[in-house]
Amino acid sequence: MEAETLALAHEIDFSMWALFARATLTVKIVMIMLIVASFWAWSIIVQKMISYRNARIEALAFDQKFWSGEPLDALFDQIGPAPNGHSEKVFAAGMTEWRRSHRDDGGLIAGASARIDRSMDVAINKEAESLQKGLTVLATVGSTAPFIGLFGTVIGIMNAFIEIAEQQNTNLAVVAPGIAEALLATGLGLLAAIPAVVFYNKLSADSDRIISGYEAFSDEFATILSRQLDS
Repeated sequence: MEAETLALAHEIDFSMWALFARATLTVKIVMIMLIVASFWAWSIIVQKMISYRNARIEALAFDQKFWSGEPLDALFDQIGPAPNGHSEKVFAAGMTEWRRSHRDDGGLIAGASARIDRSMDVAINKEAESLQKGLTVLATVGSTAPFIGLFGTVIGIMNAFIEIAEQQNTNLAVVAPGIAEALLATGLGLLAAIPAVVFYNKLSADSDRIISGYEAFSDEFATILSRQLDS
């Protein structure tokens, strides 16, 4: 009897596609959701890694221009009021408010320093929002995917036990396919969640470092403008 059961078990296809095909509709929906979530998370991870790399390169290039000794007005005329780079946008926001704070007679309107600081803070917040866009998706996938997979596993095991009860048979050939299908949902949940959590932490740290660089530049730029205001 055991030899016959083992022979039947060997004949069962336990490939990923076969397990998916044999699963019930609910478990299939759970698996599809997890596969889509995994691809979505990886697309965000790749896009953010490229975006952060470009942001660091752009910030380094702009710092070299800014500290090259070129007059600030000339640098602003060169990049324009609506540049593409993140660092350039912070600089442009400060310079735009600096020019707006000058009266026709060449004097400065009162409170110029505070307005320049606020303008750059607003620009930094906008760039931070752009840099961090999509990270909440990674956090959501990382925190919910294991539970969605567990839900699919619970449903799969319930169906396996129902099938056992209906067939009045508990041999390996009856039990193994249902359990394998159920555990596949948990595996897919972990497959989606683990990279999402790891890269969420990494990308969040990278984003914070980039934004801290913008804030440091804003403080240095505000100090330079403050000296000009005092003189």
